[in-house]
Amino acid sequence: MGGKGLGKGEGKWHRKVLRDNIQGIIRVTRISSLIYEETRVLKIFLENVIRDTVTYTKHTRRKTVMTIDVVYALKRQGRALYGFGS
Repeated sequence: MGGKGLGKGEGKWHRKVLRDNIQGIIRVTRISSLIYEETRVLKIFLENVIRDTVTYTKHTRRKTVMTIDVVYALKRQGRALYGFGS
């Protein structure tokens, strides 16, 4: 009594709105297709930095990533970040 459910057609309306939103997002990505190469390069860069950062964190037997781990990972890749540690 008074509960929300799919019995009164509310579920179909919500699904339709969600599908329309997804279609709008897809159209935007098709328009900006020139950014795919930059996104791919950024993804590879982040994967490398995160991999090195996790390696530093595991080496010190911690479960929490510290700022200094990211600084060392960037320094290892030749992209030193100043102002965060020694």
